[in-house]
Amino acid sequence: MNTELLMQLVVNGLIVGTLYGVVAMCFVLIYKSTRVVNFAQGEFLLIGAWTCWWLLMKFELPFWFGFPLTLAFMVVFGIALQVIVLRPMIGEPIISVIMVTIGLSIFFQALMGLLFGHETKSFPQVFETTSVNILGMQVQSAYILSMVISVLVMVAFYYFFKYSRTGLAMRATAFDQQVAQSLGISVKHVFAAAWAISAVVSALAGIVIGMVNGVSSALSFFGIKVFPVVILGGLDSIVGSVIGGLIIGVLENVAEFADSQWLHIGNLYVIAPFYALIIILMIKPYGLFGTKDIERI
Repeated sequence: MNTELLMQLVVNGLIVGTLYGVVAMCFVLIYKSTRVVNFAQGEFLLIGAWTCWWLLMKFELPFWFGFPLTLAFMVVFGIALQVIVLRPMIGEPIISVIMVTIGLSIFFQALMGLLFGHETKSFPQVFETTSVNILGMQVQSAYILSMVISVLVMVAFYYFFKYSRTGLAMRATAFDQQVAQSLGISVKHVFAAAWAISAVVSALAGIVIGMVNGVSSALSFFGIKVFPVVILGGLDSIVGSVIGGLIIGVLENVAEFADSQWLHIGNLYVIAPFYALIIILMIKPYGLFGTKDIERI
């Protein structure tokens, strides 16, 4: 058994798992605030990555300027999307809102293909060295950046929900929208903030992945891959999304190792998280940290 390769894959899995956890937190954030599952989450990654790539290539901006400019654009994009498209859906059946997010997913994917094409395009070189040697293992510089950003985002989420006024308003809205309104909380503002934060954090992940693998329409599939993470951790649990991301990140890389060494199935890396999704739904439908809903008939 190639132990060195296995350790390299486990480390890569932990790093990618932090990105999974960050994107999963966006799912959880929107679900906790609005009770809506956003099926356009992967397209948020795609839009953020293409926007940053366009700023760097078209205007030749340095990364340190194009990166925050992209995040500022995503704040405006997230708020505009919620106000123009989703706010009129408040009060409608949840399934109707979910269908709207599916429609947005298809629309944005087609729009990005029209504007930028379907070929994979590489980011300009951001770091002087593409990889760094850590304990004898080569780790890409973009992955190190992703690890740092992911940890900072997780810490920011913790303090945001625990201490900030907006975070506390989101928690109150997630608990009961009518009670939150009676306390003077603007539910519309909470919804807009949730979508804006989700768009920004997703763009962070999209840019990092684009720096490693290039930018193409395939990037939106990352949002689908995060579904097993969300279900495993619990659809309404921030902590669960982090732990679920690490588990799925390591699982798919270990599955790739087992596939290359013994099984030779060929696509176990892609399908292993969805096997985990099926198993967790059978054994623990609410996930490891999800809240059980008890309904009386």
